[in-house]
Amino acid sequence: MHDIIVIGGGPAGMTAALYALRNNKTVLLVEKTGFGGQITYSPKVENFPGTKQMSGNEFADRFVDQIIDQGADLEMETVTAIRDEGAVKHVLTAEGSDFEGRAVIIATGVKHRMLGVEGEYDLVGDGISFCAVCDGEFYRDKAVCVAGGGNSALQEAILLAENCREVTMVQDLDYFTGEQRLQDILFARPNVRTVTGAKIDSFLRDERGLRGIRIFREETGEKDDIPCDGLFVAIGLIPENDAFADVAALNNYGYIDAGEDCLTKTPGVFCAGDCRSKTVRQLTTAAADGSVAAIAACRYIDAL
Repeated sequence: MHDIIVIGGGPAGMTAALYALRNNKTVLLVEKTGFGGQITYSPKVENFPGTKQMSGNEFADRFVDQIIDQGADLEMETVTAIRDEGAVKHVLTAEGSDFEGRAVIIATGVKHRMLGVEGEYDLVGDGISFCAVCDGEFYRDKAVCVAGGGNSALQEAILLAENCREVTMVQDLDYFTGEQRLQDILFARPNVRTVTGAKIDSFLRDERGLRGIRIFREETGEKDDIPCDGLFVAIGLIPENDAFADVAALNNYGYIDAGEDCLTKTPGVFCAGDCRSKTVRQLTTAAADGSVAAIAACRYIDAL
């Protein structure tokens, strides 16, 4: 039996574990793939307060060491359900484990929707990025492409257009689905061009990495090459919260419907990070959620 079980080993989950441990609670952190979450895709992180520069992997490695030194227990398993029995919560896994805790913090994050193009995973962090705030500066005065046509893609492109030599929007539909206001702002920029009705077919690369993309128009069967130094993929995020629908209300997009207090509908079950409904998903906001959820969980336990 642990005081708190944290599901997810990204920045929110590890921050929650750290704060709980510092409050003299026993903590089990359950992660299914690897510690660090989406931040490990970033080769350079330069927007975390107090740290001039680090890689996402460096951040994750240091954080894991920190929570282990504080006494966290770690398990690499896939959580499939939470069973609420009042003062005791059962966290069940695909591997057959039944972990018991007095409180649970869900911090499963999200995964980026990918293009489904061969070789894209090899280029993540080395030509393919997902966050203009995080990685846009690396492409100052260079040419980039942005895949997508919704609000997220338009917002990413607006930020990139401030520093990049050229920004090419690639949308598989014949029109952009984002707000007209954002389109007006973006397409007024002289360094922005658009390609619609085209899908990314393959990547052009050499020994230096990504050198461009090849697009395919289904209507005509034509293929064209677009030179670029980087590709920002903004075609959506996928939360993985279905397993927790019994204990946490989900919104229409699958995110846990919780506010800044990180509370779910079930007493003793909390959430933190990108898996909850929110407007800003950054390393700093994930860490903030983790601390809020951990303190709330500690208060819940102390009141039992």
